[in-house]
Amino acid sequence: MTRPNVLTLRRWRELDPAEQARIMGRATATILDPKLLAQIGEIYADVAARGDQAVADATAKWDKATIRADQLLVSQAAIDEAHATIDPALLEAIRVAIAQVRAFNEAQLAASPDWRRETRPGVVVGERHHPIPSAGLFVPCGKGSFPSVLVMIGVPALVAGVKEIIVVVPPVPGSDRVDPGVLATARELGITRILRANGPAGIAAVVLGTETIGRVAKVVGPGSPAVIAAQVLAQLHGVGTNMLCGPSESLVLADDSADIVRLTADLLNEAEHGADSAALLVTDSLKVVEAVDAEMARQIAALPEERAAYARSALSELGGAFLFDTIDEATAFAGDYAPEHLQIATRDPEATMTRLTYAGEVLLGQNSPVSAANFVIGVPATLPTGGFARINGGVTARTFMTTASVASLTEDGLRSLAPATLALADHEGFPAHANALRIRGMG
Repeated sequence: MTRPNVLTLRRWRELDPAEQARIMGRATATILDPKLLAQIGEIYADVAARGDQAVADATAKWDKATIRADQLLVSQAAIDEAHATIDPALLEAIRVAIAQVRAFNEAQLAASPDWRRETRPGVVVGERHHPIPSAGLFVPCGKGSFPSVLVMIGVPALVAGVKEIIVVVPPVPGSDRVDPGVLATARELGITRILRANGPAGIAAVVLGTETIGRVAKVVGPGSPAVIAAQVLAQLHGVGTNMLCGPSESLVLADDSADIVRLTADLLNEAEHGADSAALLVTDSLKVVEAVDAEMARQIAALPEERAAYARSALSELGGAFLFDTIDEATAFAGDYAPEHLQIATRDPEATMTRLTYAGEVLLGQNSPVSAANFVIGVPATLPTGGFARINGGVTARTFMTTASVASLTEDGLRSLAPATLALADHEGFPAHANALRIRGMG
């Protein structure tokens, strides 16, 4: 490939198994590193022992923000001030995003209501759904300002009907302030409890509970490896989470019909998030790779240096161009990789999607960029990373719901199932199970 070589080019079949495993594993090894987990475990232990003061101390140590233990919760006055002074254009954009995300989640719940069905005479089964009682929502701050994250995880929680919501957000680097865009978004959503704290310590606070912070049932939100490690450890304390949400990753599956300028811009979308992000161009066309590489040099030069540095890393260390012999092989790889964001830039995106397996989201065609999905389309933007799209989906209203199965049997219905019930109970050695039917005169 000719210079400037912004994209690292890899021919997948020529990579040794260790390099293939590294690419497939992306940043997961960092998140699950025993040293990091041990360090986060120490923060948990400190919060368990010292409560609010431990959270304040961790925020001073790691975020260089001096916040007293009795000031961890943002005041209503500060929330109101942020809302009153924010750029009107930004506030309108937040409202558009809220409306779109609300529409998606309301439609999702409408499509999966409580249900009942008779599976045989006298046997009725079904499901009922109920919101979880409380949720902790983590919104990152450091590499950028993320009111959109609060929209993406706050609206689903509200649509689901969660009664108690607390937002955890680190202060703006070098200050004790919370990003005003996040505060204004919280006010639009009617969320009043906002904990400004170091990420892992704040998550530990809502997982364990402190003097002023109530314990939640589930904690979700994207973040750094340390933040995601804190969510992994939350499960040891009986608090649920949505595995894993970070660092960012995207994959664009393209053939030679793709518009190169748009393709390049869409690759840069997630690449600018951080040095540990992964941005992959997956294709069967060397000409596409060479054209994107040349265009990438132009587009990346227009970015601020910090974002450009992030993008170069995301397009080389864990990402870049991956070349396959056929588009079918490229499509199979895309599904095996199970990316957070997957955009299809082929002649027939719908047909290509039918051959895919796993992805956090699938964006069809070059009029559906990740940037629009991240902010205002309405589909989830807090999505599983690290290959967890194979077993998990994005944060939606369902994330904040429990599902209980329901059954109702008539006497005749139970009698029809008695022989099978008794046979299994006797075989597995549970006489009380069998007696529950025999005392009813069944068997």
